[in-house]
Amino acid sequence: MNPKSLFANLAGTSLALMLATSGVAQTTADKLATLTVAPIAKLKEQIHIEVKATKPDFVVFVPQVTDAGVNDTGNEHFLVFDGPDGSLMAVWTQSTFEGQPDQHIAFAQSQDEGKTWTKPRIIAGPAKPGQGQMASWGFPLVSKRGRIYVLYSQRGEKFDTFSHTTGTLDGIYSDDHGQTWSKPQTIVIPRSPFDNPDASYPANFIVWQKPLRFTKDGRYLAGLTRWTSTGVRKNPGKTWHTHDAHVEFIRFDNVDENPTVADLKLSWLATGTNALATPFDPAGLNVSTCQEPAIVKLPDGRLFCVMRTFSGSPFWTQSADEGQTWSAPRPLLRKDGGAPLLHPLSPCPIYDLGGNTAGSGRYALFIHNHDGHYQGYGPTDSHWHRRPINLVTGRFKPGGAQPVWFDEPKFFMDHSGTPLGPPGKRGRLDLALYASSTLRNGKAVLWYPDRKFFLLGKVLESKE
Repeated sequence: MNPKSLFANLAGTSLALMLATSGVAQTTADKLATLTVAPIAKLKEQIHIEVKATKPDFVVFVPQVTDAGVNDTGNEHFLVFDGPDGSLMAVWTQSTFEGQPDQHIAFAQSQDEGKTWTKPRIIAGPAKPGQGQMASWGFPLVSKRGRIYVLYSQRGEKFDTFSHTTGTLDGIYSDDHGQTWSKPQTIVIPRSPFDNPDASYPANFIVWQKPLRFTKDGRYLAGLTRWTSTGVRKNPGKTWHTHDAHVEFIRFDNVDENPTVADLKLSWLATGTNALATPFDPAGLNVSTCQEPAIVKLPDGRLFCVMRTFSGSPFWTQSADEGQTWSAPRPLLRKDGGAPLLHPLSPCPIYDLGGNTAGSGRYALFIHNHDGHYQGYGPTDSHWHRRPINLVTGRFKPGGAQPVWFDEPKFFMDHSGTPLGPPGKRGRLDLALYASSTLRNGKAVLWYPDRKFFLLGKVLESKE
């Protein structure tokens, strides 16, 4: 099928999905009631059962629900990485619930390959509401000399799109393996045509995966989602799913020189008119819903990137010049001429089974294997339809128009359908994979949040 025809079919299908959402009989109140978390006594009982629901091999963090209160029942954006001291380290975004005023960056460490973890410490942002503006979406970079940087989105007084994505790019660093951290500094970043014309409003963007050393000279590269400011363009749809968004990339040029955070040099790639877009134009909406890029290296040195969209399928792009330029995004197929892989607007990470930057030609892609229609819910029902998780094995296909071809999706994990979160309040049912991966001692591990509540690990492949 012609790619343009395929794209048109996907967009047309998604229009029907978005407007009809499969004829769900439940009212909004009925649906929201399914997200209500049990009272604290019952929740304490459920935790011991639910932590095992996805059959994890590692348990990193379980919220400490007490009668005195909670502020750790929201856990996501879970990035596990190799520490400079040989340990496993992790940073994540933590709060009572996503987007609440107590949102902050947590840090923990394991000295025994993930079997046990230190109690998390807040390294940026407020422990409680009223103690400062939220800090969100932290991600790590480690210099060759052992300095650990954690950069994150720092909310300010003004926001114009989403309160937890509008912010400055701030950061801290540690020279003693995470024991102590520097004072925060802000990285000055160039303005984008997608940013508010009023420069007093910060940009709206998220780096959701670990930056990795993808260039030949070992510099870090990461993809980002940039949301278009409402000062530039209003959302033409009725839900957040149709808010205009593009994908860009950042290269971190001088991390190994151990500069201060403010002196980090960043190159912004595929920006402005070159930003990647997946046009979505049912009923004249004319928006791009291109978000959350995940990058792997191919055996021939090219970079392959998968992105979520609102078209019922992920899209892909590739770069032959280490991320400087990228091809026009196309629907992700099982293989050339094959059917699109199905997935709603939800994270769809892809990882190299041979190691994050190995270029092994063997990949693990994670999708829900449906286009948003799930158990009576529709494509805009993200609280409910972001499950189950299917593993799709991919292999490099030399000469293929799409350079990675995929096997049939296979069930990987799900949970019981019990909502988790702050007791007696709205919780979560989604298995949104704001995840990461590591390969150590021949063991490839997926580190993931379950219902943005537990933080867990599951072995993908082991050669031990």
